Amino acid sequence: MRIELKEIRKYFGAVKANDGINLVFEGGKIYGLLGENGAGKSTLMKILSGYQPPDGGQIYLDDQPVRFKSPSQALRHGVGMLYQDPLDFPPLRVLENYLLGRDARLVPNVGKARKELQELMDRYGFTVDLNANIDSLSLGERQQLELIRLLAGGAQVLILDEPTTGISAEQKDLLFGSIRRLTHDEGKTLILVSHKLDEVQELCDHAYVLRRGKLVGETCVPCPTENLVEMMFGQLLPRSSRPEFVYRPPETVDLVGAKLPLGDQAPPAALKPVVELQHVTLATYHLTVSDINLAVQPGEVYGLAGLEGSGQRLLVQACAGLLHPEQGKLLLAGQDASRWSYHKMQAAGVSYLAAGRLEEGLVAGLSLKEHVVLSLPRHDFMVDWKSAEKITAQRIETYQIVGRPELTVESLSGGNQQRLLFGLLNAPLKLVLLEHPTRGLDVRSAEYIWQLLYKRREAGTAILFMSADLDEIVERSDRIVVFSGGKMSRVVEANKTSVDELGHLIGGQV
Repeated sequence: MRIELKEIRKYFGAVKANDGINLVFEGGKIYGLLGENGAGKSTLMKILSGYQPPDGGQIYLDDQPVRFKSPSQALRHGVGMLYQDPLDFPPLRVLENYLLGRDARLVPNVGKARKELQELMDRYGFTVDLNANIDSLSLGERQQLELIRLLAGGAQVLILDEPTTGISAEQKDLLFGSIRRLTHDEGKTLILVSHKLDEVQELCDHAYVLRRGKLVGETCVPCPTENLVEMMFGQLLPRSSRPEFVYRPPETVDLVGAKLPLGDQAPPAALKPVVELQHVTLATYHLTVSDINLAVQPGEVYGLAGLEGSGQRLLVQACAGLLHPEQGKLLLAGQDASRWSYHKMQAAGVSYLAAGRLEEGLVAGLSLKEHVVLSLPRHDFMVDWKSAEKITAQRIETYQIVGRPELTVESLSGGNQQRLLFGLLNAPLKLVLLEHPTRGLDVRSAEYIWQLLYKRREAGTAILFMSADLDEIVERSDRIVVFSGGKMSRVVEANKTSVDELGHLIGGQV
């Protein structure tokens, strides 16, 4: 199938998300669609997939003009999109989710659907328990199910929006193998929306680059990475490194648009660990991690490395007060916090940014301003909306969010939702817990976010983060906690290991 986009325009008020874009996608090829956050990539693909209408321009499929009114109509024409956040129903089972997209009868043919789904899973090398609930699956497994639903629906053109964000290296390899089979063996067209230039270089045949709603360049790939960076940002970006921890005496810290006192703190050497786990056992109904021993000092950055579902998320949730230890003690600044609630942890200076932006971090339907009001540590009986708008505007500027205070969070791009989550962090903080902190962010935005985190670190805030990007873990951490086979296997110094060695440790090699 050949796709042509002619003069596509989409405006959100004064923001020109797409400003006269012309693109062509040929069958049997993999295309990369690149650009910094807010460049218009996701908006353009949502138009192509029928999620939202354009304000101008025309879509052609095999030279025939089409206009989609819904994603289901687009899929009937052979165009399907895998979104950053899977569109599924977590309380339902895998097979039930599949049926919702395939069989609209009052009494669906479950046996036929099970056989069809299992055949597709086997064909593309996916392994998901068809009877498992969606909320028990990893993000990668949920993406596999979404991809299978699109293929079963007849998709000839597949749009993948940041498909490797938050999935393990093993799941990424499986996904890339499936993508190559779909294009090279079956002649389908793949459009990869991504900020990860190494993945574009590895996978794609051709790349288009958007900047501020316009097409600014295209190239065959692989090509020099510097060429892609320069097209994306209009300049080459300077290299940076993780600064050493230098304690800054407590005065004030200006990270959220308003200076907030840090309070009386002694130098880090005189402080107890921010968080300490002593022989802790954490358990859910499908995973148990035993005998966790860890002490995180003020200003330290700990990376949590492991295949998805190895236990690192349980550790983050326990430190946030969302999961209580089965055994052992969890201490926060010397106090036993083993049974503290999430809200008590928040009040004590712990903040948690979950991977699920709209599921766990933000509230769909609420504006940026309303989110800022909810995040403030103190509340009066009446909301001062004028002051709230001012604070929101300051945070939008500080965190470079492309949006306005009155916009709802679901109208933001994924990258801007991620920036907003950082903008909701208050000060002072003892501990910041992060899941995939640079998910959906371009390289410049990711660097900017880490520089803001380093400022908090100077004030004594400890950082504990998990990421599927081993390069990020090695580059940003002081120490790395390795999870392998459902247990915390060791702690290594980041400056004494490499991505290759870390990968072997995660795989269980000594």
